[in-house]
Amino acid sequence: MKKTLLATALACVCATASAADNHKVGVLLGYTGPIESLTPDMAASAELALKEASDSGVLLGGATLEPVRGDSTCVDSAAATATAERLITSDNVVAIMGADCSGVTTAIANNAAIPNGVVMVSPSATSPALSTLDDKGLFHRTAPSDARQGEILADILIRRGIKNVAITYTNNDYGKGLSDSFSTIYEALGGKIEITAAHEDGKADYSAEVAALAASGAEDLVVFGYVDQGGKGIVQAAIDTDAFGSFIFGDGMIGDSILESIGSDLNGAVVATVPGSESSNATNFNDMAKAAGIEGDGPFRGESYDAAALIVLAMQAGGSADRASIQANIMNVANAPGEEIGPGELAKALKILADGGEVDYQGATSVELDEVGGTKGTYKELEVEGGAWKTVKVH
Repeated sequence: MKKTLLATALACVCATASAADNHKVGVLLGYTGPIESLTPDMAASAELALKEASDSGVLLGGATLEPVRGDSTCVDSAAATATAERLITSDNVVAIMGADCSGVTTAIANNAAIPNGVVMVSPSATSPALSTLDDKGLFHRTAPSDARQGEILADILIRRGIKNVAITYTNNDYGKGLSDSFSTIYEALGGKIEITAAHEDGKADYSAEVAALAASGAEDLVVFGYVDQGGKGIVQAAIDTDAFGSFIFGDGMIGDSILESIGSDLNGAVVATVPGSESSNATNFNDMAKAAGIEGDGPFRGESYDAAALIVLAMQAGGSADRASIQANIMNVANAPGEEIGPGELAKALKILADGGEVDYQGATSVELDEVGGTKGTYKELEVEGGAWKTVKVH
């Protein structure tokens, strides 16, 4: 305890600390843009972990955490970088929970976080290219890489007998990365891709794109897009023109908003993948979230809680809210050895660390970080039934 109190005292003079007993954490997500319907629950889930740590009274001898939200827009790298710079320099955040979409996450990491020595933990940036960042140990993510999602989705389709598809992807790092990953494995397993075409977000009409996809003769349409943008527009146009009746979605298409917008036409017509599990820890997190007013079962909520929790535990492990100390300790709290910690057990974990022990944070999503700060994770295979997402299997 003496060591923890001393480290806390030293942290007070660091540039990263906003006050002796209050530290700011950035919550940098796309509050506007193509996944804006998902973001409120992601932010609330991250802030649930920060509140849990603050309310414990154990964090750094009684410190509290203040979330500071910033809008990544999901797609505008310049705007996202400017927001991150504001969080880092003006708001003096000690770390960033985020960002969300892969392109803006890469820009923020390279242009703001890494140059300033600020840890980022993304709950949803999944581009395989992020695994090769020269990040100085500062970038981590609780959502698995799309290299794995592509492999799992390809295997699911082959097992289901879906062997002839057209692919459309949002024209950015996320869409291209997932499309490439899926295509490589799908073709190696014997699947045939009739056409692969990028689409731009923000258009009012996608009938021309859908016509070109349908002209390929493909039987099923793979959509690697965004639930509140072009991906949804493609699906709506495909249904309106009777071009396709069955769809395969990547994780960016998972959300209640598309079910509400398109309706019963999706029942029995969708196969999809999204990070997540049906484990007891996942169930416990869902119960916690619901009790806190976070409704639904949207994607990346557990990943957001876990991303914030890792930041919290790294602070405690190093006895400091100093940015460098967080970076030095985050891998230690994420992996064995140590007592396994699930969602809702942050006070217990903070006490163990304060007493000089070790923790192995499992969280809501079975966190285990590899040497580049990524996680293998698990994926849910989904269908749409009765106007709701239904988990068929966990991979």
